[in-house]
Amino acid sequence: MALDLPALHARLLATAPLIQNITNTVVQQFSANVLLAVGAAPAMLDHEADAGQFAALADAILVNFGTATNQQLLAADAAIRVARALHKPWVLDPVSIGVIDYRSTRIRQAAEQQPTVIRGNASEIAALAGLGTGGRGVDSTDEVDAVLTAALSLAQTTGAVVAVSGPRDAVVEASGSTVRVARLGGGHALMPRVVGTGCSLGSLTAAYLAACCKEGASAFDATIAAHAHFKLAGQAAGQQAQGPGSFIPAFLDALYALPSAAMTKAEVHIEVREMPDLCGL
Repeated sequence: MALDLPALHARLLATAPLIQNITNTVVQQFSANVLLAVGAAPAMLDHEADAGQFAALADAILVNFGTATNQQLLAADAAIRVARALHKPWVLDPVSIGVIDYRSTRIRQAAEQQPTVIRGNASEIAALAGLGTGGRGVDSTDEVDAVLTAALSLAQTTGAVVAVSGPRDAVVEASGSTVRVARLGGGHALMPRVVGTGCSLGSLTAAYLAACCKEGASAFDATIAAHAHFKLAGQAAGQQAQGPGSFIPAFLDALYALPSAAMTKAEVHIEVREMPDLCGL
């Protein structure tokens, strides 16, 4: 089935999925606003006493350990258990893995619990795959193309679609002997200059998974759609903004205003390769 980005966007608008966000305190409000802007419903429920119960109600779950407390770690454990039992999609954002030992251990444990998508920057993906040491705090010190082999390895070992954010994003899926790699251009240089773009992209990915996978779309296609939506909105916002402060409201407005038909303008290139033919990856 050919990738139909306008149809995936339209499905998101029609579905208004409920997304449970167990995410860091720095980005909670921004991530909630991003979800609202695209027509989804955010729930920032991260207490261990009720996270599991709420996960049964949510359409998809994001787990992001950026500023993890003991409460959030236990909440994530409970929500992931429910997501797996009820076959709900969930996204893991391995923030700062490789930088601090305990955080890295807990992220690796989560990655073993069959996330639908793992989304991070290049250094995080390399570290989670065991082929890197992590970045500088939450910032990547690696280029996206340099970690595609690590992304493929991670996709093979976890079964997840692996998305790598950067100036040119990559989405990697391994299925049997076939590998699909999507590269996405666009966006704007101001996107990494504001807090929360990467983290909220994880929330948006969860929303697309919830809306589209029930209708037969693959997690690979839904992840591409989330990244394409983000890139297009970032590009539009960057044309209006004077700097980081004015970029944030312009970005939210662009996410909200993007028509489904405009998704055809996304810069997406997909390669399909067989495992023995991966030297150029």
